[in-house]
Amino acid sequence: MALEKAQLIDVDKNDTFSVLFNPKEFSIQKSVQWEPHKAPGLDLPEQEFTSGNPAVLSVELFFDSYEEKKDVHEHTDKLQQLTMVNSDKHRPPMVMFSWGKVKFKGVVESLTVRYTMFLSDGRACRATANLTIKEAKTAKEQLEKNPRNSPDHTKRRTLKMGETLALIAHEEYDDSAEWRRIADANGISDPKDVRPGMVLTLPPIL
Repeated sequence: MALEKAQLIDVDKNDTFSVLFNPKEFSIQKSVQWEPHKAPGLDLPEQEFTSGNPAVLSVELFFDSYEEKKDVHEHTDKLQQLTMVNSDKHRPPMVMFSWGKVKFKGVVESLTVRYTMFLSDGRACRATANLTIKEAKTAKEQLEKNPRNSPDHTKRRTLKMGETLALIAHEEYDDSAEWRRIADANGISDPKDVRPGMVLTLPPIL
């Protein structure tokens, strides 16, 4: 039974084309941003999550039209179109790499096509393309896939002139008595021993 062909889809136009030869492999890289917050008396700074970065899919595709004595640009031009600005959208198209259970949606970040064999009339008949697609989803799509179950989460807040732990507790938790929660989370023994510019950790109420 023949192996299912990988496909590249122009999501905006719903145009699909199968690769000439399935890739030997592909990779998906994902990184996440964490910001360190130094705290006195600790060996390591605390790490606060700020945001996720888009995943990036990288794949190498091979094209060969020598046997048919055809120009390989018939195939590679389809890839080039995925990098061109759509006149209606005013941007390159949204793209999906689809192979088996893998459905990776994003935008083309880079494309390099290397032509390595030519017919007697100079037309290229063999090429290798290195393609990277950067993940792209709207906020609505992200929340539908991974809804936030609770608005409560750890926050950080910089103390301003005139603010007290009780005032911040009232604003954040609607209960000034929760100043103890803030003090405990920040190693503060005396609630009066605070000063403007201090970065406070505001823990969630579980």
